Amino acid sequence: MAAITIDQTGQPPVEAKPFYRHLYVQVLAAIFFGALIGHFWPATGEALKPLGDAFIKLVKMIIAPVIFLTLITGIAGMSELRSVGRVAAKAFIYFLFFSTLALIVGLVVANTVQPGAGMNVDPATLDTAGVSGYVEKAAHNSIVDFLMAIIPTTLISALTGESLLQVLLVSILFGIALSMVGEPAAPVRDLFERVGLVVFKLVGILMRAAPIGAFGAMAFTIGKYGIESLANLAGLVATFYLTSLIFVLVVLGAAARLAGFSILKLIRYLKAELLLVLGTSSSESALPSLMEKMERAGCAKSVVGLVVPTGYSFNLDGTNIYMTLAALFIAQACNVDLSLGDQIALLLIAMISSKGAAGVTGAGFITLAATLSIVPSVPVAGMALILGVDRFMSECRSLTNFIGNAVATVVVARWDNALDRDRLRRALDGNPPSTLAAAPTEQDMD
Repeated sequence: MAAITIDQTGQPPVEAKPFYRHLYVQVLAAIFFGALIGHFWPATGEALKPLGDAFIKLVKMIIAPVIFLTLITGIAGMSELRSVGRVAAKAFIYFLFFSTLALIVGLVVANTVQPGAGMNVDPATLDTAGVSGYVEKAAHNSIVDFLMAIIPTTLISALTGESLLQVLLVSILFGIALSMVGEPAAPVRDLFERVGLVVFKLVGILMRAAPIGAFGAMAFTIGKYGIESLANLAGLVATFYLTSLIFVLVVLGAAARLAGFSILKLIRYLKAELLLVLGTSSSESALPSLMEKMERAGCAKSVVGLVVPTGYSFNLDGTNIYMTLAALFIAQACNVDLSLGDQIALLLIAMISSKGAAGVTGAGFITLAATLSIVPSVPVAGMALILGVDRFMSECRSLTNFIGNAVATVVVARWDNALDRDRLRRALDGNPPSTLAAAPTEQDMD
């Protein structure tokens, strides 16, 4: 007979589910079995790639409606329209500070550990065929192109395209217009809120397929690249993972502590989403769930709608650490001595190029190509050295980016007095509210 748990908030008793019915347990098991299939039957593992791709496509299908409905109802519910600009300004200040800090951390660690020292690689001997496609893509991602791409062709095309920033722009403009119309637009706002209930229920349904997606993606990764491919560049991979872990626990942990919550409790609260990101190597696969859980944890809907999708383009802590660390690794491996001035120039260029390639598939590697193509002292051909292990580092990039955006959402909400601290405490202690407007119940997600 199943155990009965008593909700300390005074709500009715909830029947505890068996452990194997929790989403995070199912995803963890799927990752494990996927890795086994990929290792012992590589061909089968590669053939399972469509499972992971199909799940990510399913999630991307729902991202635009989630952002649109969350943001317009949040903005329409604001008492003052200037609150939108205030929240956006605070979010971008946070993004700029921590993104720059992540780049600096990558530089410092690369100079201290020097993972590429002693390799003595001649760039002329490297096979650059595998990286040529990334360099070509990077060449077409200038800042002007990036800014122009934010503007959709039509109002509706933003919701059918793949650009999160286009959805964000249309949502903000529509929400402002809805708020300015006022009381006559109340039925429209009510309609969107009701549609939001249905959409978030759909998110809960789609998340049931998460273990299948994680299984297929992990089986493909191990089957295609093989665990043994990590051996040659284990130092770089280990350095990157350790640096990202320190950044999350120390830097983001300090930001979380100043905001009044524990980074470890937040990670535990988001364990199912983090395992999904790990299994699929894509932080986008957990974006709808992150928005739902941040709102459930007491962050205002308008803050969640602004910070999360914007952070997915401008707050890429893991990608920034990777960029400077990988760039210096290549320089060290090819015996290129970078002066302090060269490294500062690299830092400044990385700050700009990381925004130009935002939202592009394979953004981490493409952004690195864009950066190195501007820094003449570091050979772009050296990217061939890390191509084989980039997939494994992609998982760490996605995890760090995801945690960084979760922290940013809570911090900006706290900064803007738009955070219900009691709801946050209850959520991080494992006792979130049982109901939430426009979102599924905890049972739906777990």
